Amino acid sequence: MEHINDMIKAQLEHRTIREYTQDKVPGEIIDLLIKVAERTATSNSMQACSIIRVTDAGIKKELADVCKQEYVARMPELWIFIVDQYRNGRIAAEKDCHEDSISDMDRFFQGFTDACLMAQNVVNAAESLGLGTVYYGSILNDPARTIEILGLPKLTFPVLGLGFGYPNQEPQLKPRMDMRLRMFENKYKCFDNYSELIKEYDEIMQTYYDLRQANKRVDSFSSQVVTKLKNVNPVRQRIVNDIVGQGFDLKLENN
Repeated sequence: MEHINDMIKAQLEHRTIREYTQDKVPGEIIDLLIKVAERTATSNSMQACSIIRVTDAGIKKELADVCKQEYVARMPELWIFIVDQYRNGRIAAEKDCHEDSISDMDRFFQGFTDACLMAQNVVNAAESLGLGTVYYGSILNDPARTIEILGLPKLTFPVLGLGFGYPNQEPQLKPRMDMRLRMFENKYKCFDNYSELIKEYDEIMQTYYDLRQANKRVDSFSSQVVTKLKNVNPVRQRIVNDIVGQGFDLKLENN
């Protein structure tokens, strides 16, 4: 296709990399990725998210324990993206403004969305430079512990982690389901028989090898859906309590 450029080629080749060489990412590339993060779109220009770059081996190990993924401790670069309304709250307070709205769910989700956009922007840039990347939603396996490890003040909250460096593996591209089941025009479309519609995708998924499982083929997608639903993390089910614990007000209505 004539419109495919190098950036799009990198995006179409995206795969999760969990093993890296011992080569450090050069400082000039780190600086460039920080600049990319800085220029990311942000809700109302409030820039209500921040990044913690984890360089301490001990902290990496603690986060690996939370994630229950030992390779987190071996990441050449580990960045944690966070909701950050603390900074703007302090700025407002120093101008004698103490509005409760700084802790409402609107502000929380503005910061949450900003953090996700920033992380993806960094991933796109990193992969365009030949780096590999891996996301860690698993930092929320125990949000309170992650908050403690990172010393996060009130009005902040961890969103996701990002590991990156020079790849030391070459996994297959993981198959995706047909976009007709994920992209609709004007209104959401419900189908009568999803099992039939993903039958081919189920078969394709069973040809995929996940390097985390010693080159073992994975289950069909439909089987994975069931397995994931049965694999419940009670701590993550109560994550809303950790959000409240960080000073955010849900403003739930009593029925």
